[in-house]
Amino acid sequence: MNRLDELRDVNPKFWLSRYRKTTVPYLIKMGIFYLAIGLGLQQVGNNLAEHFITNYQVPSVPISIIMGLTSGPLEEATFFGVPFYLNGNYLVVLAGGILWSVLHIFNTHDFALTNLAYGSVFFTIPHIFFSLRTWISGKGWFAILFHTAWNAIVLGIQCVGGASCIIIGKDTYFILDLLSIFAVAFLIIALYRIRRYREKIHRQP
Repeated sequence: MNRLDELRDVNPKFWLSRYRKTTVPYLIKMGIFYLAIGLGLQQVGNNLAEHFITNYQVPSVPISIIMGLTSGPLEEATFFGVPFYLNGNYLVVLAGGILWSVLHIFNTHDFALTNLAYGSVFFTIPHIFFSLRTWISGKGWFAILFHTAWNAIVLGIQCVGGASCIIIGKDTYFILDLLSIFAVAFLIIALYRIRRYREKIHRQP
């Protein structure tokens, strides 16, 4: 039965439905599945951009460790968790995910059409379905942890590879980092309270 569950859940026909199982090992498998597709699509997106755009280089925006680690919870809560708990409509959550994905095109220091982060958008497309399915399966906390863990891995690779790594930004970026911390704390508390309220409403006769 376990193999049948996995085969059903990786079938694109069911990418807008709840997972058949929600154990942590099972969710990890699903996360890795969508992550692998995303990495493949990212390469396709970068190759297409390099082929059609003269002198195109994959953009890289240096970020602090604080921003890198808070972006996962911030993005998951804003674009998936809040829409799901406030509305409950899967299509609304999907719309939030699409918006989140499209915004990744601006992960660049230059907003010219020839320097946008096309590969990043391609990478996030499968994650839309992973996050959506994880939230509607009642495991939003796992989507947050998985997203954060992946960002931490990427940051670790960049730091070990010689990239400039700072714990917290300076000047304007210092303020943005502090705001991101407060925003994450606020959103997590808000999500918890909204969920408890919805559960209370559903229990009422």
